Amino acid sequence: MQTKLFLRMTVASGVFALSVHIQLPAQTARILKLEDATGLALENNHLLNVRKYQVREKQEMVNTDRVKFLPTVAIGGSYQYNSNLPSITIKQGRFGTLPFGGMFYPLPPIDEIIEVGKHNVYSAGVTFYQPVSQIGKINAGVQFSKTEMQIAQTEESRAIYQIKQTVEKLYFGLLILRKQIEEADLKVLLAKAKLNDIKNAVAAGKTTESNIYGLSASVADEEQNLLKLKIQYDDYIADLVQLTGIDPAVVIELQPVPHDNFPENLPAVDSSISEAVLKNNDLRMASLTKTKADYSIKASKYSYLPDLGILGGYTYQEGTDIYPRNNAFIGASLKWNLQDILSNRTIQKQRTYIKEQAEENLANTKEQVNKEIAKAYRKLEQSKELISVAGKVVDFRRKDLKMQNDKRKSGLNLESDLLTAKAALAKAESDYFAAQLNYRIALSDLHILTGNY
Repeated sequence: MQTKLFLRMTVASGVFALSVHIQLPAQTARILKLEDATGLALENNHLLNVRKYQVREKQEMVNTDRVKFLPTVAIGGSYQYNSNLPSITIKQGRFGTLPFGGMFYPLPPIDEIIEVGKHNVYSAGVTFYQPVSQIGKINAGVQFSKTEMQIAQTEESRAIYQIKQTVEKLYFGLLILRKQIEEADLKVLLAKAKLNDIKNAVAAGKTTESNIYGLSASVADEEQNLLKLKIQYDDYIADLVQLTGIDPAVVIELQPVPHDNFPENLPAVDSSISEAVLKNNDLRMASLTKTKADYSIKASKYSYLPDLGILGGYTYQEGTDIYPRNNAFIGASLKWNLQDILSNRTIQKQRTYIKEQAEENLANTKEQVNKEIAKAYRKLEQSKELISVAGKVVDFRRKDLKMQNDKRKSGLNLESDLLTAKAALAKAESDYFAAQLNYRIALSDLHILTGNY
């Protein structure tokens, strides 16, 4: 029964969309499906693009931290022109005296000045430093950056879910409003028919004019309600246009969402809770935040170690005679700033408190997700009951409308009686349609919570 009712409502929705299109012949129309709207929103959303770039940024941060495993290599060179050259002066007699023929001659006999350089001095070299004791700290930093990248990926996934659900809620909201507008149109016609009946009765002298004012107010009230619904519909359409990037000049005609396998057979609550532990974005974010805190504490523990590393290099120079032209060297370097031991204690305490905050947040998020899953199941069960009841109301209203049609053909009732039945059927169909779509929205909430959206 529900499938037949939904097909009839789909046809009615198509008639409404066609009437809107006929009223606006100068504008371009575009038939839009839910899948198309979702795809356009994901393609044109700037916030989602920001999230994608953030993931790439974090990936490059991981690559940057990995480079720290490699030795630091520095290449350099220099040129210098000396206006005054360095020299060595050997004073007269510096090496003693030389006896000869009863005479003593000083060595050297006069002051000797020996230049030990050149005006043009060139030098070039390469040095490297390979950290040893800080490898563990570097690895903790890499894992920290990887965790930040995973957090960025989770935020991107959450942004995708939010965009998809926003589009879905707007889309379903528009479909519901469309049915409510159909109902409001019939109520306006009904109020006008009742007013016309009263006018005829006044003309026939069967009633007074005082009844006209009350029914005129009813007509105005129904027209006001119709106008409010149309304004709300226009606002929803504007939001959907902005989200999908569709040209505002285009008239959007929404395709109904089929419910062939409706409602779905859902797994047990415990299964959804277990699945959420692995896939829920909020839980994943909280867990990754705790992991990041763990790596930061691990890195701070390595800060107690001295900075020990291997260094080496090669240099070439020309212009200074007291130094060799070619020189290769290798050695080790050890640095240990004892002040860091004191400051690192406070840093480690800070990071421990951050970890404890992350653990509490993770526990709170688990409780919140479990509560939201239970709430989603309640909403789904309530929606299923509403669908069943609303389907029965539609069936009864449809039978009543058939009876009113038969009476009208036989002249046993008024036009207002027929419109009353039509308006009641439209309201029942609107409620039935809203119950179906509310079930679908609750289902999307559950899929988001379990990470299957």
